Amino acid sequence: MPYERLKLAHKKTVGAKQTLKACQRGSALEVYIASDAETYVTAPILKICSENNIPVVKVDSMRELGKVCGIEVSCAAAAIIKG
Repeated sequence: MPYERLKLAHKKTVGAKQTLKACQRGSALEVYIASDAETYVTAPILKICSENNIPVVKVDSMRELGKVCGIEVSCAAAAIIKG
């Protein structure tokens, strides 16, 4: 299951803005993107991940990603970060 590493991570970002910031800072180790998220939200994250060779895991839904991250709402992106 693709969510296992994210569930077990001690430090993570939740949400597109925080995930993008982590990628820009170079602290993202692995990024999770919901397949049903809007392209304009995820495109900048995917671009920086591609440029910096950060692994990207596509997951089925924003709702499930939010649940795995421990929040009550949907989530377009999340990342495991250094720390």
